[in-house]
Amino acid sequence: MADVQHIRLRRPEPIDQKPKQPPRHTGILQDQLRRAARRPWNPSFSLAVRILLLIRVTGAMYSNIDDCDEVFNFWEPLHFLDHGYGFQTWEVSPEYAVRSWAYILLHIFPARLAKLVLAGDKRAAFFAVRITLAVISVLAEAKFYRTVYEKINERVGRYLFFMLLFSAGMWNASAALLPSSFAMYLSTFAFSYALAPSSEANNRRTLAATLLFATGAIVGWPFALALSVPFVLEELFIFSADRVAPELRFSWMLKRWKRLFTAGLYASLIFIPVIAIDSIAYGKLVIVPWNIVKYNIFGGSERGPDLYGTSPWNFYLLNLALNFNVLTFFALLSLPSLAVTYFVDRKRLGLAKPSVDQSSPFTVLAFRLAPFYLWTGILTAQAHKEERFMFPAYPLLCFNAAVTLYLMRGWLETAFIKLTKSPYRASQSTIFRTFTSSVVVASAVISISRILALTYYYHSPMSVVFKFQVEELPRLLRNTGLLPTYPPGTPEEDIPRIDLFFVKHFNMTLCVGKEWYRFPGHYLVPTGVRVDFVKSEFEGLLPGHFGEGEFKQASVPNDILSVAWWNKPASWYGWQRPETRLVPAGLNDLNREQPNFYVPVETCDYLLDLDFPKHPVSSDLEPRHALDTKSWDRVYCTPFLDARHSNLLTRTLWLPGEAWQSLNEFGDYCLLKNKDLVNRKETRVRTMRHDIIFNLL
Repeated sequence: MADVQHIRLRRPEPIDQKPKQPPRHTGILQDQLRRAARRPWNPSFSLAVRILLLIRVTGAMYSNIDDCDEVFNFWEPLHFLDHGYGFQTWEVSPEYAVRSWAYILLHIFPARLAKLVLAGDKRAAFFAVRITLAVISVLAEAKFYRTVYEKINERVGRYLFFMLLFSAGMWNASAALLPSSFAMYLSTFAFSYALAPSSEANNRRTLAATLLFATGAIVGWPFALALSVPFVLEELFIFSADRVAPELRFSWMLKRWKRLFTAGLYASLIFIPVIAIDSIAYGKLVIVPWNIVKYNIFGGSERGPDLYGTSPWNFYLLNLALNFNVLTFFALLSLPSLAVTYFVDRKRLGLAKPSVDQSSPFTVLAFRLAPFYLWTGILTAQAHKEERFMFPAYPLLCFNAAVTLYLMRGWLETAFIKLTKSPYRASQSTIFRTFTSSVVVASAVISISRILALTYYYHSPMSVVFKFQVEELPRLLRNTGLLPTYPPGTPEEDIPRIDLFFVKHFNMTLCVGKEWYRFPGHYLVPTGVRVDFVKSEFEGLLPGHFGEGEFKQASVPNDILSVAWWNKPASWYGWQRPETRLVPAGLNDLNREQPNFYVPVETCDYLLDLDFPKHPVSSDLEPRHALDTKSWDRVYCTPFLDARHSNLLTRTLWLPGEAWQSLNEFGDYCLLKNKDLVNRKETRVRTMRHDIIFNLL
């Protein structure tokens, strides 16, 4: 059997012209130290975890929520499970059931733990969930990096580590509450096993990778299973680490197929808890992964993802260039680079004479590079495109880029040796270290600039709702006398919580109009403040509130299934939110607007709105509320980039200095207060403050 390490990218060192003298006994230690010093630095698994953790936790605390689907399809259902209210989209209506409550339920544990430890602080629960996701991403990335280090090449591992660490794409994806991020975690873990060459002796590789791929697809996003296709083909048809004589190929293939089929059977058991949880939540038999596939592929001409927008073929190329800059170019060149290396630097992969009874290391490595191409090709072929769809392939993009960088360095080393006829070890030359370091450092610098641009230019929605909680609401309480000064050392449990006052007495409403798609979610809005939509120029379907509005009878087959176990009352299973079984009449899968989901703007106490003073846009449905000083007060405003009127380069990247920022235009993202409505509520509460304080204390 061939050595399972034979696919490692390596550079056989040229033989020195002068024969080496045996080292003297007294110089052995110095010689070993010199050799160790020449090895590329790579952090251990534990050190990699600690370094990645610093970046990923920072990202969890400060990264934006860039996708409204993340808020309305996942944060809002999670908030409903946790607190009993929130927005409901058509995807979590029992009539369609294309979102898995099993996936959402996984995140209730960090949210509840934070609420328990921090006395019910919803904001803390929000960040506890994000930090938990970041930690999972860290473990997946660190294991993937160490596997590349051990199974592929030390230098490739080092490049990969820094590419993952600093990329803007991983900054955004690692802490996102999205099935595509979940699929990214599990696929990254899966590739940590799949990178090892397949062999008859390594059953653990097959079982572990299969289970991980399947979990990412079943619990997270079913389309992510496409990433496993090269792994499956290698398992079934490629010798990889095995050496198989021609007369034994049939029996060898039979064993491989049997092993993969058995692993697939074990993986299919993951369906059982997922189907059980979703069926209990929806009140009928539901297979959510199939519903997702059915809607997106077999939905018909009237429905499907294209209803929510289409994009040109180059959408993902441009988006990847934003998130990974030069690494995107290197990743797309990985297979061509492998082909070039086959002709100009064949020994780099340790290829000796081709043999009919074993696989070429070039073939094996090509199967490692193929998933990124496959995923990019599949998504590019779809008319409906979104940034989050690429998340599962982000670590693979970095891997492909790292391999390309290493292979290109090999071309330079080969050319150097041929031109100079020098026996000098080219891999130790400063020239080549400078080349690889320049690529990695340049990519990191551009990515950091992109991350800062996202933070400085687009963080306003989260900043404004934070000010709403920590400044505006306490100000109201002080004005009404409901926030007295307590002596130092007063136990926290003896101080009434701000949200209790608002639940009972203020009945505040926070509204969003044209900025509905930037609403950061109920977790960042204090308890007792209701959030509603006001009509804007948008004509699609917005979410409704769980358990509110008109409902229609859920369709249940009129046969033996109608008395099946999942039709028992939700409380029978300990499911505390029976509203998940109600079918709202206004929700539909055709993106048809539901007027009943809007409220008059005059009934809103506060409004989130965006205004561009230098390039104003207004209409009857979207007036410039920020300029209506008779009705609205500007409580808090923060700059928000006007991308349409800013320079392409300066809006993409952030650099300090007036010269750079002068090329950008900014608007005002504001929290506006309904002067008359809030003042009347303040007056009413002020007159009854003594009774309120007496009852609460």
